[in-house]
Amino acid sequence: MSKSRVIPSIEQLLQRDGVQALLQTYGRTATVKALREAAEKLRTQLEGPGSPDEVKVEVLEAAERLESEAGTSLTRIFMSSLQPVINATGVIIHTNLGRAPLADSAVSAIAAIAPHFTNLEYDFKNGGRGHRDTHVEYWLRELTGAEAVVVVNNNAAATLLLLSALASGREVIVSRGELVEIGGGFRVPDVLAQSGAQLREIGTTNRTRADDYAAAINDRTGLLLRVHPSNFRIEGFAERPSLESLVAVGQRFGVPVVEDLGSGCLISHDELPAEPTVRSSIEAGVDVICFSGDKLLGGPQAGVIVGRDQMLQRVRTHPLMRAVRADKLTYAALNATLQEYALGRASITVPVIRMIKAQEDEIERRARTAAAAVNTSTIKVQIIDGVSTIGGGSAPGSELSTRLLAMTSLTIQPKHLAAALRRLTPPIIGRIERGQVVLDLRTVLPEQDEMLAKALGSLTA
Repeated sequence: MSKSRVIPSIEQLLQRDGVQALLQTYGRTATVKALREAAEKLRTQLEGPGSPDEVKVEVLEAAERLESEAGTSLTRIFMSSLQPVINATGVIIHTNLGRAPLADSAVSAIAAIAPHFTNLEYDFKNGGRGHRDTHVEYWLRELTGAEAVVVVNNNAAATLLLLSALASGREVIVSRGELVEIGGGFRVPDVLAQSGAQLREIGTTNRTRADDYAAAINDRTGLLLRVHPSNFRIEGFAERPSLESLVAVGQRFGVPVVEDLGSGCLISHDELPAEPTVRSSIEAGVDVICFSGDKLLGGPQAGVIVGRDQMLQRVRTHPLMRAVRADKLTYAALNATLQEYALGRASITVPVIRMIKAQEDEIERRARTAAAAVNTSTIKVQIIDGVSTIGGGSAPGSELSTRLLAMTSLTIQPKHLAAALRRLTPPIIGRIERGQVVLDLRTVLPEQDEMLAKALGSLTA
């Protein structure tokens, strides 16, 4: 007799109380599919190689097993693959971990808007169509000093849109030292080509002067492009014209100056002295600036374009605009984040800014609390000196002194201990440094401290 005959039929399984509960939760189609897959797996095991004792399964045991496996499978399938993690890497703007966590006010703004119809593009005054940038225009103008604003879905889109609207079919002059590549293979020359603009390289990798820009200008010049080196730094025998001198060249020849500022720093930070602010570029006379919303600004993913109204009108009406525009949730979160800056409390309420300004003694206190939760004798813990980084292609070379929780297992290798941390709930993402797994509490949200301690307490490595 075939050993697989112990497997109950799907109809028999559907009568079980546990399976009825699965039906209520996941519906008939998904539940039946999971039961069939579990039954096929068991059938393969029963009919496969092995002695009768190894594969002996009773009918009741088979039913319980199939119910359990189907339940596990359904839980896994319906659980969102996108889940919260504890970022203990010490990288504040971690692209792989979703960049900037949002301020509470931004989260509340999203929750208030998401379930409803909104006035995203509706003008209450005239009862007709409005434009969506009005929802952030006031605060961006106040905080940057710009005349006008356009928001799209990320800064790469902003760069492409700007070049397409302002320089398609014309030359764009760029220093060779600014032909950068950022994460994911995003290269400035490729974006220029995609926009229809033609690249005109000037200077050398390490030295470019204002006169180089002036010498390259001709009747086909569309704009002068300045790219902030947000993920690298050239030091030593290097020269780069000041923004003011570049603007002077543009004004002398009547050529607009566009700056891809990247990081989007709205306020000066003592911790990041080399990072320019958007307002400083506007005050220097730059015509149009674009930057990210989810880097040093600390808001949602967005590409923010600010500058002269006449030029942004061309950007706003370009056909590509509709393909890259931001949605209502982005505007809600961005507006709330900008208000935190306007109220002067971003250093407390915006997580990215709070992490940048966190003090070592507070980080150490939190690290010691977390270390005390590790209750297995096979893991040695200590608090050591270390550095945090900004990340996200922002503030290259900037390091912030910190205190690290360092863990060494007496039984497994560091890579296996790091993997064990990633399997916890919630997953803890740290880094391996000098043969130790280290956790930097600078990038752990304070409200996650209790979860971190509980998760560390469950370690058995």
